Amino acid sequence: MRAAYRLVAILIAIAVALQVASIALSGFTIAKDADDGTTIGSDYSNFGESYHSIAGTVIGLLALVLLILSFLTDVPRGRVLAGIIVGLVVLQFLLAVVSFGLPALGVLHGLNGLAIAGIAGAASSRATSPTPAPSV
Repeated sequence: MRAAYRLVAILIAIAVALQVASIALSGFTIAKDADDGTTIGSDYSNFGESYHSIAGTVIGLLALVLLILSFLTDVPRGRVLAGIIVGLVVLQFLLAVVSFGLPALGVLHGLNGLAIAGIAGAASSRATSPTPAPSV
């Protein structure tokens, strides 16, 4: 189960990195499309935006899987780290929703995403450490 926990934690970190890449792709695509004369309105969408939205859902599901796995393994502080990741993912969703009305909060959305990746990396690292000996 440690291997599964480690794999899911790594997948979360990788998925967040792809989220960063996709939103950068989206921003540059918007700039190019605007330069080319495309009208950017509420009906506008591009691949980066679509991917970012769908992958966010996948990260949420992976976070829940990690939380479930944390109860089936003996990773040191594994449950705590998985719980923090789930909490940060919920916060990430809320920040995304609110940021459409208050765009400056988008900065917190980005920083929180990096926190998710960092905690997922720490969780993965914990899963590779040796199992502590049982105390007598």
